[in-house]
Amino acid sequence: MDGNVVSGAVTPTAAVRLSDNEKLETLRLLDQFRAWHSLDEKRYCLVCGKLITGRQIQLNGGIHGNGPLQLNCPTVGCNSIPMDWVLTTDEILARVEKLAEEQRKASVLKPAAVTIGNGKAVPSHKPHNDFMSRLLKFTLPFKRHA
Repeated sequence: MDGNVVSGAVTPTAAVRLSDNEKLETLRLLDQFRAWHSLDEKRYCLVCGKLITGRQIQLNGGIHGNGPLQLNCPTVGCNSIPMDWVLTTDEILARVEKLAEEQRKASVLKPAAVTIGNGKAVPSHKPHNDFMSRLLKFTLPFKRHA
């Protein structure tokens, strides 16, 4: 990798594409919360609700970027970091699939827009509730076991 390791952090001297071995090494150095054995390992992002792999994780920052090198979720609009990614157990994978199925059913049943009195179409759903409802559904069983 074109860069230095300083105090456990990798600081590249230029934006470069990392080889698989370099990316895995970087994940191991920068993810203090969970060990990485392969770039194909999956994590569940608690912020966006997506399954992500080590290959998909983005590296941002660095000397010529915005400060220290950071790992970020690859999902557009998601600002999660390694502490927001949990290991994928069978229970988590089952819950992810159940939530995905519920969303598929809801999108089929839900009208895309409603026409209001002035003839303008407005969304019929409240997108700000979507994330919270998914997060609450996901965490409820864990609270029961605690």
